[in-house]
Amino acid sequence: MTDAPQIDFDKEMVGTVEVPEADRLDLEALTAWFEANVEGFEGPISYTKFKGGQSNPTYKIETPGAKYVLRRQPFGKLLPSAHAVDREYTAMTGLYPTGFPVPRTYGLCEDTDVIGSKFFVMSMADGRSLWNGALPGMSPEERRAIYHALIDTMADLHMNDPAAIGLSDYGKPTDYCARQIARWSKQYKLSETEHMEQMERLIEWLPETIPAQHNSSVVHGDYRLDNVIFDKTEPKIIAVLDWELSTLGDPIADFSYLMLNWHNPADGRAGLLGLDLEELGIPSKEEAVDRYVARTGYPVPPMDWYFAYNLFRLAGIMQGIKKRVIDGTASSAHAKAMSDRVAPLVERAHEFALKAGMPE
Repeated sequence: MTDAPQIDFDKEMVGTVEVPEADRLDLEALTAWFEANVEGFEGPISYTKFKGGQSNPTYKIETPGAKYVLRRQPFGKLLPSAHAVDREYTAMTGLYPTGFPVPRTYGLCEDTDVIGSKFFVMSMADGRSLWNGALPGMSPEERRAIYHALIDTMADLHMNDPAAIGLSDYGKPTDYCARQIARWSKQYKLSETEHMEQMERLIEWLPETIPAQHNSSVVHGDYRLDNVIFDKTEPKIIAVLDWELSTLGDPIADFSYLMLNWHNPADGRAGLLGLDLEELGIPSKEEAVDRYVARTGYPVPPMDWYFAYNLFRLAGIMQGIKKRVIDGTASSAHAKAMSDRVAPLVERAHEFALKAGMPE
């Protein structure tokens, strides 16, 4: 079975680099915006760019007294509804007052004349970024606590009442998977570069076989180990990042995306397949599901359909990156490698769809 990548086009974020010429910002205009919008700001600004960011380029903004993170849309032509920095901003702004671990937001700029694209600014989380799902160098107890925190934090997100935190209009609460399938089918077609028969079958079969949605919540859409920041010493999540794909929807679809890690081969990233989980102290698939169910009370059905759906969605996203690589607008050198994974993703989605009952 071919390895399936995570949506890691947003985060090769360990360390920063000097800002490439094509990604430079107008510091004079940016400083004026900070002065008008960011409480307590005092310049001057210096900045670097995080290593990744094929989706929304991300910058570390430093001043003598504080550090910030700036996320912007890519420059150039964008697909409809893609690179939704405004949605990231809205989700974090709604969740922050509840105590859910997200960065503090300082402002959203929808005036593209300031730096050339929409952007928002948030606080910088000072903690640990973990990438390898095997968590090398940790004890079994430490690994287990990390995974428990990962599962519990996702459960807590799904238990938030959208209306109670001002996010009742953040999306349509019903028919989540149908809307997602329609969205990514459309995005895939808009960026299609070659015909793939297995993808055509998924586009046809998935919307006809959607499981019933029993609950609705805020869903992250890209929740995984390397999209959270842990406390420097404790197994505690201090920030959940990358809310671009968030909306209101089916928490089981969201949870099943996290559970794909137990089916992805261990390759130094988040995949766990092939590891001795018991020896490492990492919860088994069954233990992970049981913990989520115990915390939420949500029923979790067999997930083969959801795995097919999530891999299909990833393929649609990656196809957008592939088209941008061809067009020369991808923001990261890593984008080319990601774009080569469209076909393997479609293959794996098709395999799970067959397990879920799609006719041969």
